[in-house]
Formats: sequence, C-alpha cells, structure tokens
Amino acid sequence: MARVSFGPPQPIAGNPSVTEIGGGDLNSHLLVARGYPLPLGLSPRGESANFAVYARESEDFSLVLYPPETAKDSKRIEIKLSKKLNRTGQVWHVMVSPYCEGYSYMFRVGIAEKSRWKKDLVMDPISYCLDSPRGPQHFNNIAGGYSPRSVILPKKVFDFDWKGVLPPRIPMKDLVIYEMHVRGFTMSADSGCSNPGSYCGVVEKIPYLKSLGVNCVELLPVMEFNETEWDKKNPFTGKPLCQYWGYSTVNFFSPMNRYAVGSDPWSALDEFKTMVRELHRAGIEVFLDVVFNHTAEFGESFLGPGFFSFKGLATETYYITKRGKFHDYTGCGNSVSLNNPIVAEWFHICIRYWVHEMGIDGFRFDLASEMTRSQDGTPLDSPPAIERITKDPTLRDIKFIAEPWDAVGLYQVGKFPHFGHWGEWNGKYRDCVRKFIKGDQGTIGEFATRICGSADLYQNGRQPFHSINFIVAHDGFSLFDLVSYNEKHNQENGENNNDGEKHNDSWNCGLEGETGQNEINTLRHRQCKNFMVALMLSAGTPMILMGDEYCHSKGGNNNAWCQDQQKNYFHWNTSKAGHEMRRFMEKLIDFRKRHKILCRDKFLNSKDIRWHGSKPFEPEWDSGYNFLAFTFVDHQKSDDLYVAFNAGHHHYGLTLPNRQDGRSWYRIIDTNLASPKDFATGDGNYQISGNYQMAPYSCLVMKALPSMEADSLKRVKSFRNTFMPSAATASSSGAFGTGLGILKRAQTFQKLDPIKESPSMVNLHVPRTYSRFNLKDLAAMPDEEEAEPPE
Repeated sequence: MARVSFGPPQPIAGNPSVTEIGGGDLNSHLLVARGYPLPLGLSPRGESANFAVYARESEDFSLVLYPPETAKDSKRIEIKLSKKLNRTGQVWHVMVSPYCEGYSYMFRVGIAEKSRWKKDLVMDPISYCLDSPRGPQHFNNIAGGYSPRSVILPKKVFDFDWKGVLPPRIPMKDLVIYEMHVRGFTMSADSGCSNPGSYCGVVEKIPYLKSLGVNCVELLPVMEFNETEWDKKNPFTGKPLCQYWGYSTVNFFSPMNRYAVGSDPWSALDEFKTMVRELHRAGIEVFLDVVFNHTAEFGESFLGPGFFSFKGLATETYYITKRGKFHDYTGCGNSVSLNNPIVAEWFHICIRYWVHEMGIDGFRFDLASEMTRSQDGTPLDSPPAIERITKDPTLRDIKFIAEPWDAVGLYQVGKFPHFGHWGEWNGKYRDCVRKFIKGDQGTIGEFATRICGSADLYQNGRQPFHSINFIVAHDGFSLFDLVSYNEKHNQENGENNNDGEKHNDSWNCGLEGETGQNEINTLRHRQCKNFMVALMLSAGTPMILMGDEYCHSKGGNNNAWCQDQQKNYFHWNTSKAGHEMRRFMEKLIDFRKRHKILCRDKFLNSKDIRWHGSKPFEPEWDSGYNFLAFTFVDHQKSDDLYVAFNAGHHHYGLTLPNRQDGRSWYRIIDTNLASPKDFATGDGNYQISGNYQMAPYSCLVMKALPSMEADSLKRVKSFRNTFMPSAATASSSGAFGTGLGILKRAQTFQKLDPIKESPSMVNLHVPRTYSRFNLKDLAAMPDEEEAEPPE
C-alpha cells in the first residue's frame, strides 16, 4: 500500500488516497507527500516530483500517473488530493516519490458528468514536454487520434550542453529577419536533408542562411499544436488538409513533437535547443512567432478535439467571457484573458522559460492587440501582462514585436503600448510600398515617409528600428504572387475561395497567374527586385519571407494555412530566374549590412536626406506619376547613396546631382538590367555623370566614390536605359510590358473602389481588371533603338 507523508511518514486523517488501475507494482513503494504550491508546474525536489497547478475547482481533484508507453487509460495510478492538505489558496499541489521519470500525467478536475464540457482530464498548462506523436512522418498522419499528456522529464534534460555558445545579441537596427516554417524549409524532396521537416533539418541548412546573409530567423509557431484539428480535405485531390501554420496552440511550454526525429518524448527539447545553439554559433538570432491571443480549445458552440487545459481548470480565468459566453476578438472562438493577474503570471513564466531555458532571442506576438484587452475586453493603455515582460530585468535584451491589430478592428499600428521597447509589424509600410511600386497615384509623399522610418508612427518614444518593415509575410501572397495575381485563388482550401484577404493591393503585370510570356515574367521579376530594394534601403528593420529570395509562388493562394504540400515547401532546385533573384538578394542584404547609414537608430532629418525629381533638389511631390529620387548623406565617409524609383510606365530622364568633393557617381543597382548587370560587383562598374534614362518600373542606386583615372574604366556622360527585354512590341492582344517606353500614357485607370479598412489591409484600392492598364486603349508601337550600356 502506498504511504502518504507530510514530513515523517505517518497516517494522518484526510490524506490523499491512492488507487492503482491495470496492475503493476509502483503502488507498493510510492510515497505521496503534501507538496508545495510554488513553483507552478512540475519541478524536481531531490528524488521527488512536485506538482502544482491553479484551478477553480475546490472539491474534487486528482493527479493521474501513467507508466511509460501506456495506451489510453489501461494502466494508471490516481492520487485523489485532499482539499485540506493539498490546496493552498486556489493552487492544488502534491509531491510524489520516486521521481517517476518518463511517466506521463494528467489532472482529473471535478466530475465529468457534472462538468460543463463533460470531460474532466486536463494537461498541466505548464508542461515542458507532451507525450504526443513524434517525427515528421506523423505530421497530419496521426493514427488513433490526438490525445496528448504531460510528461515527467528526465532531470538531465534541464542540463543541456550549450558548449559555451552565447546568444548573438545583435542590435535591432542591424537585423535582417527571415520568416520561415520549420517543416516547410526542408520538407521538399530536393532539400537533400537527412532529416527533412525537422529542427535537425534547419541545422543542416544553416550554411544556406549564412550565404543569404540573414542574421535572424523568425519561426512560425513551434509550440505544440494539433495539425489534425480540422476534418477538411482538398476538394481537388481528396487529401487531408491540416493546421499547417500552427496558429492553434495546445501547450505553450512544449516544442512541437512532429518537428523532432528522436524517439523519446523529450527529443523535441534537445533537438530544438541544438537548433538554437547552432544558429547562435552561426551568428543568427532566433525569434518565435507566438500565439497568446487564443488557444486550441475553440469556443462556446463546439469542443471539437480542443479540450486540453484551460477550459477544465478555470474557463472564466483564462478566457475573456461574459455570463459564461466567450468573447471572440481573434476569429478562433476564444480570446485569452492575458491581463487577468493569474494569466499574466503564467504568461510571464512562459516567456522567461523560452528565453532562459530554450535560448530564444525575441518574439513576434500574433494578433497582439488582443493582448492589450482587459478582463472584460476593453483595450488598455498600459496592459499589465505587456508591462510585466517588458520591465522584467532578465528580459531587457529580448526583442518584442507586436502584430498590432486583432480580428475585430482594433488597429494599433504606431499606437501599440510599447513602453519604449516594442517593435511592430508596420502594416502601413507594407500597404504604402505596395501601392507606390505598382504605380498608384498620390503615394509619393507617404512612400518618402516610410523610406525614412515612419516617424509619423514611431518618433514618440521609439526609434526607426521599431518599425518592422515588410512587403509580404506568411499570411497573404508571396512576393512573386504579389506581382502575378490580382485575385486570390484559394480553391484548394475547400472554402469555395471565400477565405483569405480579398484586398491585396497586388498587380499581375498584365496577365493573371503563371505564364510562359517572357516579357511579363521579366517585368514581374523586376518588380520583385524593386520591392526588395525599397525594403532593404528603408530605415527600419527589414523582414523577408522564406522563398521570396528565389520568387517562390503559391499559385495565387493567399491563405495557405492548411496546405502541407509543395505550395508551402521551400524549393531548393529553382529556375535560372530564381537563381538570379537569389544572387540579387544576397548582394542586396550584404549592401545594407555594409552601409550603416541604412541601419539607423535615429530618424532622418533634412541633413540626412536630399529629395530630387527629374532635376536635383526639385522633388515633384504633387505629381500624379510615381517618380521619386533622393540622396542618403553619409556624414562619416561621404559615401552618399543616390536612389531613384521610376514606378510608372514611362522612360524617365533624370539629372544627377553634381559632386563638388572629388567624388563621382557609380552605378550599383539598376533593376532593369539583366543579371548580373542588375547589381554591380563590388562598388560599381560604371561611373555615371550628367543624365540617366530610367526604364519603366525600375529603380536605380548609385554610390559616391572617389573619381578613378580616366583609363581605368569607361565613363558615361549620359545613359539611356533599354527596357529589358527589347525585342517585341505590346499590343491589345499581345504581351504587356515590352514596349512601355514609348507607349502613350493610359488615359485613366478603371474606376477604383474604396475598400473598408481591415486589420490586415487599410485604405486599399484595387483595380477591377486583371490588367494594370486598359491595354486596348494603348497604341502598339515598335520599341526605340537604344545603345547598350557600356561594358
């Protein structure tokens, strides 16, 4: 018979009762003691294991232990706790000896028949490891259903060998963030990885990340989630769809088991830490995309498979409710009441754990505006949960980034409670740059503001690097789809194309979707380069999406959350154009990192930047045509940068500012030129003086360098740029783009509809036609003959 001890073993009235079910001999030598209310969760105490959990249930509470590899409930030991001895305030606690390494456990809360949810077994909300299916081969392929349990970890797991590798601690202004999916990064058959779709697979591909030049990876959710929670099928293939992205967290302390390759329940912890350590060794920081706005437990009207912890322990504590009904600010059925003091403490413990135990450098918080709401749903100016982690002295080096909106219209770009520390996904940057680069009128002034770091949003208590600048992200079009589709094509998601953002501010460059027309594809690749130049030259912290460096396409699906397939997998064998884009991105990222005037910790003023139009120092702010040029002034080295964007369908002539300091302009980038001339090797091959003719939809970057001897290179007094390629003509029935240099301007765009503001796109106006212009109104004329650029 098990002995119960609260100090020296002796019988005491009201002791916990121990029941063994299914046979076994653990009961004969199990020692049960009162335990301690802190710390919450499982903690080793000598040779014992202490369990402590907050719960509103005040009468019936048990700890249930399962021997390793026990299926369902065939074998278990139930320890019914005493409310007199095992409850301190609202925390139940018990200590068990021996430590029972490898056992899984659950809590039985109340009585199932009396429960609102008709279930009574819950996991520990502070579970460092779950016993759930392991291995990439089981992703979306879970036999027997998903029924995870908390696990008693071996003590050695807490003694991971970091081998002296320290976090890089890169200043925010110097980061180049790479948003990526752990499984998708290496799951494609052409990855060549020995462990595809896993944390180990990421380690194998660190040399690639280094060669690209990024110094921070932002991982889509890696906290344990149930990818099989939805019973949906692809209407075309019949294959099961899944929760691929992972924005439906089951447990917030446990790394995803289907991203680990080892057989032990705790393999994910070791492999995750190994991945972090090796990324740190390579000088790459690790951010997590985390989902504290809702959980996988769904909402009021149905349970689905989502009853794991919080509903069973304290529904009204963990969720924002009113008279028992769930408030839904997330579109996922529930909203976490993060600013409840008890939940705020749990949240704080969680963030500390991922930093101090798992080695994480920063967090991007999904739908972070929900996290600012009070227990009744009212937005707070100083949310306690946000303030707690921001002012924690052990977290001062950690980067916090908000997605500053929620699903019901709380839009806080530039207004998120930041305490001088938080960065934001700058949705206004994304929207403006998309509009400007595709030629929308009336965007020049705002484009200039975004290039300069969005001081209108962040100058009150923050710096430019608090603006996380991006063109695309995981939710929405990929970069290449942004220039290939005017409409979303989400039919494979099984919702009749009703899901996903309708207002993407995209432009297909003349034809919807994939095409073999070289002229259109060339224009699309050039637009991708234009977007990336704008991104990497803007003040702020740039973020790019996995695959955009080679122009990955998802076939126009702008909400591929459920697609575990090639649409979401990184393609390691890509086309010639993809290789050229990757070369361009590598050089562009390196260019940003080498030019510190682009990595700013102060907002630009009139001494730091000079604005130009076609003539130096004469910007055309009120023009209906999107041309803007400017000079970044280098006060230390005088290596000024001249940048020009011609975001329209005309050739555009410009005059370069004269240099009076013995320096000359050298061309670094012209996105119209074919690779490798689009991005010059070193500091430029061509000295340019006088005038320069820019091709339609192109951008230009020049650098001021000491003038070289006349015989050391070819100088060009003026340069007329050929629209690439220049071998065909545009007609009402032919390709769009080739002859734009001499096409007369379209009279008008088709009427644009104002679109209601939404959390993900604001003030968008989208053409009703697939074509950017009404091609039938444009004359088909031969291209002009122009001189080739000097060699």
